[in-house]
Amino acid sequence: MSESTRQERIAVIGAGQMGNGIAHVFAQSGFPVTMIDVARGALDKGRSTIEKNLDRQLKKGTIDAAAKDATLGRIDTNTDIAAAASAVLAVEAATENRDLKFRIFADLDKAAPNAILASNTSSISITEIAARTSRPEKVIGMHFMNPVPVMQLVEVIRGLATSDETMRSTVELAKAVGKTPVEVSDYPGFVANRILMPMINEAVYCVMEGVGTPEAIDTVMKLGMNHPMGPLALADLIGLDTCVAILEVLQSGLGDPKYRPCPLLRKYVAAGWLGRKSGRGFYTYG
Repeated sequence: MSESTRQERIAVIGAGQMGNGIAHVFAQSGFPVTMIDVARGALDKGRSTIEKNLDRQLKKGTIDAAAKDATLGRIDTNTDIAAAASAVLAVEAATENRDLKFRIFADLDKAAPNAILASNTSSISITEIAARTSRPEKVIGMHFMNPVPVMQLVEVIRGLATSDETMRSTVELAKAVGKTPVEVSDYPGFVANRILMPMINEAVYCVMEGVGTPEAIDTVMKLGMNHPMGPLALADLIGLDTCVAILEVLQSGLGDPKYRPCPLLRKYVAAGWLGRKSGRGFYTYG
């Protein structure tokens, strides 16, 4: 990624796992970034995560100390969405909740009058999100993969009203941070999760039905299918609550019962076993 200084300010709404990763890659590529969250604690934690990830890059020798300091120096934090006012791109990376995203976009529409408004949603309709604004032609999906600093893909999702100019600008911005953008249409789950989530769900059914242990199932997929990570370990990384939310969007949006979340997946979420972020999912984390 280039470290030359850019003038275009990027606003990132949400300082969680995805939000701080998006802020990281834009700042490392030379863009001034404002990371916005309603909770000051989340902003402090997000900034600390960025610093830890930069330290990891420094240890590996992929950046030097000056690049780390410059990246951190480009990131401002704020609890007020009005801080997005001068952004050319505002990327929403809040929890995968329709009503929350609708509210954020209604607010962003007023707060960032000149920005392209992008959602990092992994499944919710961009067309529906865009309808909450006065400029649906400037609303687009920008679905980064987790962990953002490592994964190269960005799904760029065109809503019904998204303009060619908005698509072109978003693709250029994705390339500017070293990502490979792939244009997809606005259908539930887009491409990545429409294919991934049924696989994860079927792996959970295999656990529930006693076909194999989580370790056995993940080993089959890693060694037999050459996947770098098994589906259950990946579900823990994504968050089991997020997996349920995406499957529900697929089931309701496509009307097909094959997307019904496995009862065991729902049971784990009800127990608070959400994966890595809670310390327990299909595996236990220290």
